[in-house]
Amino acid sequence: MRRISYRHALREAFDEELARDPMVVLMGEEVAQYNGAYKVTEGLWSKWGDKRVIDTPISEAGFIGMGVGASMLGIRPVMELMFWSFYTVAWDQIINNAGMVRYMSGGLINCPIVVRGPANGGTGVGATHSHTPENIIASFPGMKCVCPATAYDAKGLMKAAIRDNDPVMFMENTLLYGEEWEVPENSELPDGELYIPLGVADVKRTGTDISFITHGRAVHTCLEAARILQEEHGISAEVVDLRSIRPLDEETIYESVRKTHRAICVDENKPFCGVGAQIASSIQLHCFDELDAPVLRVSSIDSPAFYSPPIEKIQLPYADVVIAKALSIC
Repeated sequence: MRRISYRHALREAFDEELARDPMVVLMGEEVAQYNGAYKVTEGLWSKWGDKRVIDTPISEAGFIGMGVGASMLGIRPVMELMFWSFYTVAWDQIINNAGMVRYMSGGLINCPIVVRGPANGGTGVGATHSHTPENIIASFPGMKCVCPATAYDAKGLMKAAIRDNDPVMFMENTLLYGEEWEVPENSELPDGELYIPLGVADVKRTGTDISFITHGRAVHTCLEAARILQEEHGISAEVVDLRSIRPLDEETIYESVRKTHRAICVDENKPFCGVGAQIASSIQLHCFDELDAPVLRVSSIDSPAFYSPPIEKIQLPYADVVIAKALSIC
């Protein structure tokens, strides 16, 4: 076992999949000779060459459209958006083409494309570069949406995403890129590789008094809140990391809530029509008789992302807000 960064784990996943399948290619702005805007693809161009790691013009509509078309013909492109906020430029290509072609072709045409990149606020880059669109993507049948919180999950889920025959929207967080976690060497694993199926949540911390249902960087906010609740208030919080938003592991959510009888949905989405809204509705529908308190939500403040770093810091969920909500129902 070794400790590696989130970006290193993604890079390992790309390298292993490039070696495993000659149809896998990496494409995007500056992913090749520049080694990636966030250095996630560092060293891969020099190893795999121009045919497998490809720089594109600054035209999301153009290169995402090219990747969608290539995927329909059997290529497995992994497309980097420098910011997920720029998905709006390629909305038609992602939603109308990648998301709908399998259904509209009666299953005759698959679209095994991965679109990946940072989807987060908290870095002081303004409202147009700080979107968290997992709730929007997940609202379209035919799309899959993944939001890993650790290096371990990032590697295992990326490998599953690349092998999936449906379009997978893979949302990372720039604030996690440099953080390190324990990730096993392939030789330490029974199957010889780290592979995590999509649609399987992970209980990051077990507890008995309240469930935090969360994903992405908010997982770490919840773990910090859970630690403080235990140490200062004697409240045992369980932290359920969704890992993928669609497919969604509903049964793990319900199992946790039936044990703790209280739930708070925590995410960095805007609250209106957010991921937490969907999950809160599902919990009430399936676990109503098990609940001892209302299902609460903690999300980003409902406005475009603030530019000022000190204000943006409190726009996003932070541990004190989660703790206050938990105390209100425990």
